[in-house]
Amino acid sequence: MSKPHILVVDDEQRALETYERTLKRDFEVHCALSAKDAWEVIYQYPVTVILSDQKMPNTTGIEFLKQVKGKHPEIVRIIVSAYTDTQDLIAGINEAGIYQFLCKPWHPDNLKLVVNNAAKIFALQEQDQLLTLELNAELPRPSSAQIKKKIKSKKKVITKKYAFDQLVRSIDSPLNDLCTRAQEFASYDIPVLIYGESGTGKELFARAIHYYSAREDKPLIIENCAALPDDLLESELFGHVKGAFTGAYHNKKGLLEQANGGTVFLDEIGDISAQFQVKLLRALQEKVIRPLGSTQYIPIDIRIIAATNKNLQEEIKLGRFREDLFYRLAGVEFLVPPLRDRKNDIGEISMSLIQEANLLFDKQVQTIDEDALHLLTNFEWSGNVRELQNELHKAMIITKTDNISVNDLSDKLRRK
Repeated sequence: MSKPHILVVDDEQRALETYERTLKRDFEVHCALSAKDAWEVIYQYPVTVILSDQKMPNTTGIEFLKQVKGKHPEIVRIIVSAYTDTQDLIAGINEAGIYQFLCKPWHPDNLKLVVNNAAKIFALQEQDQLLTLELNAELPRPSSAQIKKKIKSKKKVITKKYAFDQLVRSIDSPLNDLCTRAQEFASYDIPVLIYGESGTGKELFARAIHYYSAREDKPLIIENCAALPDDLLESELFGHVKGAFTGAYHNKKGLLEQANGGTVFLDEIGDISAQFQVKLLRALQEKVIRPLGSTQYIPIDIRIIAATNKNLQEEIKLGRFREDLFYRLAGVEFLVPPLRDRKNDIGEISMSLIQEANLLFDKQVQTIDEDALHLLTNFEWSGNVRELQNELHKAMIITKTDNISVNDLSDKLRRK
């Protein structure tokens, strides 16, 4: 019986050697010094469990595992950290679907136990999927009319969930005019460029535009351009053929082809390299893509919505972003304001986040008292809604009542 493949990501070579010595008897251990190296391992081997150190070059373990969750949700994810900050814990639970946190220094027996349990969970997931397929094979096949009705019903739910009127805000929110403008342009098949700081909700805004457009019945595919190096990003967007590179064991359809007829949301577009900008520009100009290793061009019919937290006009002046690509992306531009400019929205957003988290934490928090709300409303929130969410989740864990008070908030708010 083959051993489960385990990937360990740590920027210290000696730490990787220690992990390998501890785990190699029971597992096939693959080591990576960075997120970039880790993605190459994931593409090459059937990884079942990932242990990632929180401290990594150019990113964090949680950010990396969040990307893994988006692309390979079946892989069981473990974060290892010397830090005990609650904010890291909350961010991991919310965003990366962390199976377990291991604190440094770890004990070898405990490490082996945690990884062994994680591998068992992966195996049970696979078994469950196989049983579901087997059970489905024995059930009466639904008619095409039933399938269409079910799909239509699901699409209605999704469309309603991401509608502009579901973007949480107050009656006099700055988002109101922005949403009105976006709705006017959403139905026109032109590219959209969304500006905004990290955590302001650019992805939610992009979803609302897609589901208000004529392409709403077609796929919406999301890719974070900053998460992958050029070669992997090209493979993700354009696809590849078998043998195109080491580890390309089969043909892979690119996301731009998968989204045909629909919308592609390219987040962090300002972070792509100059070399990849040329390739993306050509694809958008000619409306064709060529998978890696292929000689065949594939036509695509997609709408591009891009987002960035950078000033692309300034990037163009500095020679870091192509002007011709900018005009291919900026059919219309929108700026999502930071939370500090939406103070009247903070109360509404806070209660919405609390209602969602009550299910996550099995809590019954119903209110925020006036003094606590005053602190929340007047804080700067450099991390925007994500930072607010983490703060509220910590407060919900700390409070022993159904109310959040000043004493439940972080020192950084109380010092204000």
